[in-house]
Amino acid sequence: MPLKPLKWYKKLATKKGRLEAGAFLAEGDRAINQIIASHPDEIIEIITIEEPPPVYRNYSIRFVTDSQFRSICQTKTPQGTIAVVRLPLNIFSDHLPENIGTKILLLEDIQDPGNVGTLIRTAVAFNFSGVILSKKCADPLSQKCIQSTAGTVLSVWIRKTTHYLEVVEALKKSGYSLISADLNGVEDPSILCCQSKLLLALGNEASGLSESILNVSNHLLKIPIIRQQAESLNVAACGAICMYLSSCK
Repeated sequence: MPLKPLKWYKKLATKKGRLEAGAFLAEGDRAINQIIASHPDEIIEIITIEEPPPVYRNYSIRFVTDSQFRSICQTKTPQGTIAVVRLPLNIFSDHLPENIGTKILLLEDIQDPGNVGTLIRTAVAFNFSGVILSKKCADPLSQKCIQSTAGTVLSVWIRKTTHYLEVVEALKKSGYSLISADLNGVEDPSILCCQSKLLLALGNEASGLSESILNVSNHLLKIPIIRQQAESLNVAACGAICMYLSSCK
């Protein structure tokens, strides 16, 4: 198979390029090893500047120079190895999988890719089946987001869609309880562990959840903190607490 031009890999830094190629980049041994452990057939190629470990030798390997690697890599401190990974199916649609699971995370307008990636990783850790993102959320397949997921991005189904409100309504009609984390919430987080079908909503880092979500929520919860000392929690920290509590039955 002929070598792809370097510009093909560089295009994977953009959403358009990823969609055209049907692939995204996962950088670093930690993320790559996680993908190998969970979804080994999804790796298309390994790009590296040095001799790879034995676990990578089942894949097509392309050696590049340090300067070539830096031109492909988007991070400030390149880790020396990148995997080209197949794009998950239907990630940018509102078509949910046949088996959607009993715990789903909803992220509305969370714009920091580090937060989005951390929340996806946490969702996997606490056995959530899927993550729904509004259109204004950070791209879950950007390199910074993938790095923050530590390679877990393929372990949940993900849907990033403009029509997330319609998806929420459909899930509610099928028995899911929409529980929203809100600074003005009135219910104790312990309510999370009582749900047979949970849709947990987290909102924008600055403005929180929209009225559109708050108005259709079954429950509004707040995490008790010492507000005089810290006005609020980072959304990734809030999400981690909520997802942990949803598992304490």
